Amino acid sequence: MCDALDRGIRIPGLLLIGIMLVAAGCQQGPVETATTQTAASPVERGKYLVTVVGCGECHTPHTLGPNGPEPDMAKMLSGHPESSALPPPPRFSGDGWIWGGDGSLTAYAGPWGVTYAANLTPDENTGIGIWDEQMFIDTLRNGRHMANGRPLLPPMPWQAFKEMTDDDLKAVYAYLRSIPAVSNRVPDNVPPPEAAR
Repeated sequence: MCDALDRGIRIPGLLLIGIMLVAAGCQQGPVETATTQTAASPVERGKYLVTVVGCGECHTPHTLGPNGPEPDMAKMLSGHPESSALPPPPRFSGDGWIWGGDGSLTAYAGPWGVTYAANLTPDENTGIGIWDEQMFIDTLRNGRHMANGRPLLPPMPWQAFKEMTDDDLKAVYAYLRSIPAVSNRVPDNVPPPEAAR
């Protein structure tokens, strides 16, 4: 078909559009899909998964830029900044909660108290550097910090992540182990105040 276009053969309207699309494919070569882009290594697959599920939206601090909040990639996936604590959560009498909490968009308040996004970098003192692969997988499978600690709190969508395959979770872990370690001790989560009377 690519040769037919090169020779100037006359072709009716809709057929011509279809042939043009095929010809464009002939000239550009095979289309690279997400699968072919990420199949090369677990780290590359993990980077793809971390990107498409939006881990950085909560775990990378944001700063105000010319177009609004922008991720601070020097602190990629390092969690809520240790120097930025929130006041105690307000009393929630209904279903409301506060998304973002502060300018970094890494803290969240609701009826459960205040949640600070965790440091996912491989820093051994403040991140997940001492976690092994199975601990990481178990954390996302059962919604418990360090596999069997405190519950993971909203808005962490572990209920969705637990449906990932073992290979995908291993790839995410491999990618998180490959990124630069950032020393950032995230504040402890804060329990809610006594319910309003």
